[in-house]
Amino acid sequence: MAETHTYDIAVEWTGNLGSGTDSYRSFSRAHEVLAAGKAPIAASSDPAFRGDPARWNPEELLVASVAQCHMLWYLHLCAVGGVTVVDYEDRAHGVMTMDESGGGGRITEVTLRPEVTVAEASMVEKARALHGEVHSVCFIARSVNFPIRHEPRIHVQ
Repeated sequence: MAETHTYDIAVEWTGNLGSGTDSYRSFSRAHEVLAAGKAPIAASSDPAFRGDPARWNPEELLVASVAQCHMLWYLHLCAVGGVTVVDYEDRAHGVMTMDESGGGGRITEVTLRPEVTVAEASMVEKARALHGEVHSVCFIARSVNFPIRHEPRIHVQ
């Protein structure tokens, strides 16, 4: 039998402004994402859908999940592959394309732009190549149905 892992979270709506969902404009999209023993994540919908721009939205959290999973697997592959990473930063970019009917949309692509600093110049090419291997092991990348592009920049310490 295959090994499984489970993830339990709670989403609590905090946006009842007094009359609930009496109308489309009568409620806030504010909510919290919760998990036992962790600080809550203040969330909302995208501002384009009446959300609070100061809170995380589901689309941003999805793009963040893609970037986090890529980074964590990349660092693992570097560690076991003899590449010493001393700094890593990513400026991920996601695109949501709306349906022509206006009824919904979907994330259609994510581009990762990792800036990686390695300890030695001899590690640069392998560091660049390992980004291409991450997609085959990253849980999130293997779970989504949109392309994930990589535009890594590798620097030497």
